[in-house]
Amino acid sequence: MKLTPTLARASSTQRLEPLRHVDAGVLDIAYYEAGPADGPVVMLMHGFPYDIHSFVDVAPMLAAQGCRTIVPYLRGYGPTRFRDQATPRSGEQAAMGADLIALMDALGVKRAVLAGYDWGGRAACVAAALWPDRCTGLVSVNGYLIQNIAGAMVPAKPQHEVPLWYQYYFQLERGRAGLAANRREIARILWQQWSPS
Repeated sequence: MKLTPTLARASSTQRLEPLRHVDAGVLDIAYYEAGPADGPVVMLMHGFPYDIHSFVDVAPMLAAQGCRTIVPYLRGYGPTRFRDQATPRSGEQAAMGADLIALMDALGVKRAVLAGYDWGGRAACVAAALWPDRCTGLVSVNGYLIQNIAGAMVPAKPQHEVPLWYQYYFQLERGRAGLAANRREIARILWQQWSPS
């Protein structure tokens, strides 16, 4: 599955339409569906900050191959809405996985290939891990995305923390703890990466 060209064209005139809506758990989920109703089901889950049009090229190809292809807007995106204003808003991984299963239940889908990237990949991974009997296959573009919440604030070796520095590492307790435990190693890595020759 090639996502990069599709993402680049997501703002083109190609659209996944018409949209359908279904009450699924705490959400009214807007989704696109193509392909035969009795075909093997593929759920395509988009990532942040994109939407269903990330799959504007992929969904028709799967449908043409006989797959019932379902592409939902995740919670917080597009016309998908919380059914009750009092429902707490959450983007935690368990909620995303539960949304996917609730959508499958609402659509009468017993089993499906779960596919996605970024947040959508996390939803697919969580659903596959917690409800393995509902998953016939898993495609997670960014790798296996279930986060170990209990260990999330425990710093790893500095060389493994480097990819986290750019976005948020030093803004979290984990970064503070990592800097306190590995000050010299972190300084050496920064010096080697950023110092003039």
